[in-house]
Amino acid sequence: MHKKLLIPGPTEVSKEVLQEQTQYLIGHREKEFSTLYGGITDKIAKYFQLPAEYKPTVTTGSGTLWFDIIGRSIVKERALACVNGAFSQRCAQTLTSCGKQTDILEVEMGKAIKPEMVAEKLATAKYDTLTVCHNETSTGVRSPIAEIGKMVKKEYPDVIFAVDAVSSMAGDKTMPQEMNCDIIFGSTQKCFALPPGLAVGLVSDRAIERAKTVPNRGAYTDLVDIFEFEKKHQTPFTPNVSLLYALNKRMDLLLAETYDRVYQRHLDMAKYTQAWAKKHFSMFPEAGYESITVSCINSNGKDVNALSQKLAEKGYLISAGYGKLKDKTFRIGHMGEWTLDGIKDVIANIDQIWGLQ
Repeated sequence: MHKKLLIPGPTEVSKEVLQEQTQYLIGHREKEFSTLYGGITDKIAKYFQLPAEYKPTVTTGSGTLWFDIIGRSIVKERALACVNGAFSQRCAQTLTSCGKQTDILEVEMGKAIKPEMVAEKLATAKYDTLTVCHNETSTGVRSPIAEIGKMVKKEYPDVIFAVDAVSSMAGDKTMPQEMNCDIIFGSTQKCFALPPGLAVGLVSDRAIERAKTVPNRGAYTDLVDIFEFEKKHQTPFTPNVSLLYALNKRMDLLLAETYDRVYQRHLDMAKYTQAWAKKHFSMFPEAGYESITVSCINSNGKDVNALSQKLAEKGYLISAGYGKLKDKTFRIGHMGEWTLDGIKDVIANIDQIWGLQ
């Protein structure tokens, strides 16, 4: 029996979108491919309402690839990496592994990164790059990126601001011009509701110009090369053509629903889930900074493994806590193609299993 996915990713993919991957392959240096790929990036630019100074790109690989792109192509000498969970920690470690001096601003798990924290740390040294995770999947925390970006833009205009929106792009609000960031990237297996394997990046012209000044950018991680090929509506290396067919269809669906309605649908699912969680349990994130794509809920001693097994029998899969939070929390992903009615049905099943009123 297929278990419908309500984990923080991968998320559920419709048969309509899955079917797109069955199309015949085409050569990635043929005109037919350039037409397909150029159409996709045009749709991405339209959906996120990108101004002329931002460019979209689609890379074959998980969102983690963008940690390496930033480490190899953006950081010149010194980066400030903000850490408030497992995935923002992975970003910091990646920048270090790229040989770049990386200072860490770390807060307690469950807390958000806030503008005043970043401002205080940026004042202590000369940084050229800042990284923050918009939606920390391990804790369900949503940091106020727009406010951070506004501060950075005003007080530290030379700093390139890169945002990990792996689990929020195409669900939450992630227009780079509103977030005041230079780079923002997401993965297709989250809110885009596609199989894993592609990442979408929205990049400012000034970030591309920065990359031109950074030596040893690597091959797959060379941002300059990526955007040189974008001019021809191509990719530097062989892309996942089958997934691009699926992304092309998904962008049509997103454009039809509209950016604002997609956001509102995710917000409605989050509000419902979190109101239920606060009634019976409590939320792990600090109040006011809860994600709108994944709810991380304190289990309060309940047996999450037993719940997961019984939910699976009913055709649903949720997630236990991540890492140190494994036995303390559980997570419900409400992203991608899920609707409020679907979330209500899942929660009704949890109520029945745990005898909640």
